[in-house]
Amino acid sequence: MRRLLFVDDEPLVLEGLRRALRSMRQEWETNFVNGGPAALEALSRESYDAVISDMRMPGMDGAQLLEEVKRQHPEVIRMVLSGQSSREAVLRSISPAHQYLSKPCDPQELKLRLAQAFGTRDLLENSALKAIVSGLKSVPSLPAFYDDLMCELQSADASMTRVAEIISKDVGMTAKILQLANSAFIGLRCHVSSPKQAVCMIGTEMVRALVLSVHIFSQLEDRPLLGASWTDLWEHSLRVGSLAQQIGAEGKFPKQVVDECFTAGLLHDVGKAVLLAEMPKPYGEILNRIAADPQKTARDIEREVLGCTHADVGAYLMGIWGLPSPLLQAVAFHDHPADSLENRFGPVIAVHAADAVCSESDPSRLSQDVHLDESFLAQLSLQEKAPMWREFYRKQANRRDEKGAV
Repeated sequence: MRRLLFVDDEPLVLEGLRRALRSMRQEWETNFVNGGPAALEALSRESYDAVISDMRMPGMDGAQLLEEVKRQHPEVIRMVLSGQSSREAVLRSISPAHQYLSKPCDPQELKLRLAQAFGTRDLLENSALKAIVSGLKSVPSLPAFYDDLMCELQSADASMTRVAEIISKDVGMTAKILQLANSAFIGLRCHVSSPKQAVCMIGTEMVRALVLSVHIFSQLEDRPLLGASWTDLWEHSLRVGSLAQQIGAEGKFPKQVVDECFTAGLLHDVGKAVLLAEMPKPYGEILNRIAADPQKTARDIEREVLGCTHADVGAYLMGIWGLPSPLLQAVAFHDHPADSLENRFGPVIAVHAADAVCSESDPSRLSQDVHLDESFLAQLSLQEKAPMWREFYRKQANRRDEKGAV
């Protein structure tokens, strides 16, 4: 049973939450405490799966509380559930909180967000890795993209279009900007799957404040052993995103779904990015084993060493950051779509197909870990589309070669 700790300085608010969540008492054990110090005391006595705190509280506000929770209990899911707060307080909460929900909050939305976070959390049996992912403030960006964004935001005539283009090329920036757009950190309450849409909704001035003052993005530290792998991963992710987008467009998906195909393709290996950044030596050894043992799949070797796969790591991050379900599902099942229970053509299939087709021609050992699941495609009567998808990739590769670009 999941254990939830709710924190507020208003007894009536706590009682309202208790009533609203009564229907979940068979699945969740809830505790309600008055204020930050009481919450830390409760955490010192018993373990909890999630802390959901108000922002405006006397003495220790929600941002201060969640910073302490992050430091002392990094594996705990941390959410803000708050009404009107100062902009400064909200910006301070971005680092320690996974999600920010505004009052009044639909109890069903809270239940769904917690259920999604808990569902992906079960994928990670490795407690140390679970704590690493829960404690992440951001996924490091490719230095070239990070530098480009800094230059653009610091220019006198920063262009929203240019800012959006840079962010939409980078795995780490895209994941973070979607986390913010899909929470109420900045006053929005909607489901956003496109990084360009997220930037437009947030606005250039707010993005500038978030990046330059709050430092929501970070760049990979200088690690010579990682440099080539990091660049290979980003190039592969962009290729998969572009191809998944084209596959979605050919399938006559609505524009929103086509956008989801691109974003999910870009993010499909975000778990690898986390492992490379946070566990470079152990994951480097895993990559060596994958290259040396062609009889085993990459998933098998990852499970042997970590107890989970890079897809599980990526899905957990997407889940606790509150990204839309289509993105989470595509990240979770991109290398084994048959386990997704999908019964129709959608982002999961588009990303799997794009990843497999790109992997066939990718020289990097980091990206040769997915094969087209032709039996599953046959179940959906899609097996005949594979030659067309490969032709899409061939034409994209030719265009890249002509431009001298990735």
